[in-house]
Amino acid sequence: MTQSASASLKNPSFVLQSKDHVSIEDRPVPELKNPYDVLIKPRWTGICGSDVHYWVEGRIGSFVVEKPMVLGHESAGIVSQVGSAVKTLKVGDRVAMEPGIPCRRCVRCKEGRYNLCPDMAFAATPPYDGTLARYYVLPEDLCVKLPENMSLEEGALIEPTAVGVHITRAAGVKPGDSVVVFGAGPVGLLCCTVAKAYGASKIVTVDINEDRIKFALSYAATHAFRSARVSAEENAKNLIRDCELGPGADIIIDASGAEPCIQTAIHALRTGGTYIQGGMGKPDINFPIMTMCAKELNVKGSFRYGPDDYKTAVELVATGRISVKELITGKVKFDEAENAFKDVKAAKGIKILIEGPEE
Repeated sequence: MTQSASASLKNPSFVLQSKDHVSIEDRPVPELKNPYDVLIKPRWTGICGSDVHYWVEGRIGSFVVEKPMVLGHESAGIVSQVGSAVKTLKVGDRVAMEPGIPCRRCVRCKEGRYNLCPDMAFAATPPYDGTLARYYVLPEDLCVKLPENMSLEEGALIEPTAVGVHITRAAGVKPGDSVVVFGAGPVGLLCCTVAKAYGASKIVTVDINEDRIKFALSYAATHAFRSARVSAEENAKNLIRDCELGPGADIIIDASGAEPCIQTAIHALRTGGTYIQGGMGKPDINFPIMTMCAKELNVKGSFRYGPDDYKTAVELVATGRISVKELITGKVKFDEAENAFKDVKAAKGIKILIEGPEE
């Protein structure tokens, strides 16, 4: 489809028709059905591994693409219309878009853990459409206004940054902590920089990709460790020795989902340390449960983001405590979105952004 053809559509949308089949099609312009909603024009959208997974596999676990679905959920845009009850936003405001709408009524929502809402309507998760379109509707309170010193491109990086904030908060990172992060993809890198902003004194990046290790060291990590094809216990001993972690790391975050990383992490933690699972891998793994018990480790899962994580992510970037510009390694026009997905699938770059449709 040519750019001029896309520009002529009312609401051009990048749609996953079925496994391995995407297209740009015109969708109806969404209406504001709730007085607290706002209509947004997404201007920049990052590609997440989950988007690529749906494109390649047609499913993630129990979430199956059974009908055409608009992709994308890492977006920032410009407010185009506001509902009658909206008070904090106006037309023309630039916002980071939190893409999950909870029910607000269940026990998890009412206790403030709305990311665990069983009825969450999350963008680009079947059966809900995503943000790669000219127009998208969100509740006012899920839009975080961007300050003038932040670009919309940076705004599109707020979604994975909020994931990093949520993980780091779950870990309880405090000044002086030693933090090891397995996986130097976007979320792992963001965990490193958020941990640094929270005062961690030693931040170790662990990966097998030399380019990503080099980037992590230039970005936020203070030390690096390259996993070897040895036992988890041996890898852990080498990690502790090489990175001078003393009795073991205070906190380890896994952003890889890889079984050997998870096993190594448990062995590399100090007694009473904290382990956070941020990456998703295969459903079941062999886990060193005896070591976990003997060390009395704090073991937690982490899923998406919750109250104030988006706001905190924006504030960290706006105040210069962290920087996300370095993660943007490519930008493409809306009509070239499929090429961007191919690059992400091929592990090219770190974060590729797709521009919103031309007017």
